[in-house]
Amino acid sequence: MWKTMKVTDYMKRGPLTLDPGVSLFRAMELLLENRISGAPVVERGVLVGMFSESDSLRGMLEARYHGIEIGVVADYMSREPQVLPARATVLEAMEVFLRHHRRRLPVVENGKLVGQISRHDILRAMLEMAAEDGIVSEA
Repeated sequence: MWKTMKVTDYMKRGPLTLDPGVSLFRAMELLLENRISGAPVVERGVLVGMFSESDSLRGMLEARYHGIEIGVVADYMSREPQVLPARATVLEAMEVFLRHHRRRLPVVENGKLVGQISRHDILRAMLEMAAEDGIVSEA
């Protein structure tokens, strides 16, 4: 079961995405409003980066320290985001989360963003699987 559960069964489809030109303040508001730690950055339908709480902190610190204007998402986002292919299993996602200390990962198919999976989603998958195997009872 572990090796066949797909990330597409547990990921969030149609996740919040950010435009690279949105202000740092607006991006922070959106992360807080949606209670998420990060979001894919999409331009004309193409995944161009990831923006996280850490990127927000870095942007605010740099702007305040250097006395410059607060920038936009493109100024602080990770430009080469780590992604999971839609065919990836939950087990493969677990390995990536642990190896690279990510909180969430975009899921892509044929180069297009199809969803986003978080560590929270993986935990849910593990509990469901344990319940199906009779290891824990569903509460």
